Amino acid sequence: MPQPGELWIAEIPFTSGMASTLRPVLVLWTDAADVVVAAVTSAPPRTRTDVALKNWSGAGLRVASTVRLSRLDCLEQTLLRRRLGAVAEIDAEELKRAWASEIRLAF
Repeated sequence: MPQPGELWIAEIPFTSGMASTLRPVLVLWTDAADVVVAAVTSAPPRTRTDVALKNWSGAGLRVASTVRLSRLDCLEQTLLRRRLGAVAEIDAEELKRAWASEIRLAF
């Protein structure tokens, strides 16, 4: 069962529903049979809601990676294919700080 703070390879369906792609994601929280995840990319940070992982290798990622807290998905847990690892405490603290200071409802 996935836990918050873990990195997984997930099957991300395209909007059309006709295909999907395997991508790394960070589990933010679970909700019954679903998980809310943030996108993980090899691109450098471009906004204040992007957090570059300091210990990306220790988290099971192959390349330096950024968590995009502004790119969230709600996925069925069955779409999680393989656990990579978990974020280090130093990265968890930075992710929590960015979430608390930068994520706001806009309505």
